[in-house]
Amino acid sequence: MKIYTKTGDDGTTSLFGGKRVSKADLRIETYGTVDELNAFIGLVRDQEVNHGRTGVLVEIQNKLFTIGSILATEPENTKLKIPSLSDDDILFLEQEMDTLDQDLPPIKFFVLPGGHQSVSHCHVARTVCRRAERLSIALNAQNKIEPLVIKYLNRLSDYLFVLGRKMSIELGVNEIPWRPKKD
Repeated sequence: MKIYTKTGDDGTTSLFGGKRVSKADLRIETYGTVDELNAFIGLVRDQEVNHGRTGVLVEIQNKLFTIGSILATEPENTKLKIPSLSDDDILFLEQEMDTLDQDLPPIKFFVLPGGHQSVSHCHVARTVCRRAERLSIALNAQNKIEPLVIKYLNRLSDYLFVLGRKMSIELGVNEIPWRPKKD
């Protein structure tokens, strides 16, 4: 099977089910951003500090492929069998956050992203996740999508924030608080 099909040379692509749409369509932008997020989660997973969390991060990547499948399917096509999300997937993220959060000091300020390259990768993934969430909300306003997609992305961005804090502690990096300058 060849990777190139030439069918997208006119600026269109196919949704699952065969419908052709512009590559600039909001649906394509949304699942493309979820794909970008998945790549960044892979980068976070590859960081040495996260080797003990590989299973969790692979599970998240699998759920992001599920979300991509949901978003890439024609909304009116109910005959295709695609994977689905469940409330257990949200609970999984919440439980993982609770585990990470146990040893973290309470947060009393906004944290400037950075301090270590591994932590910075996590913050980039978090911000891409927020963008994917915003795009999903915009897409939902145009054409209803599975509500768990938005909920999962919302919870995942929270998880990535907590993970970044945990990674900072494990790497011995001080969190730098944002201190607004007063005029």
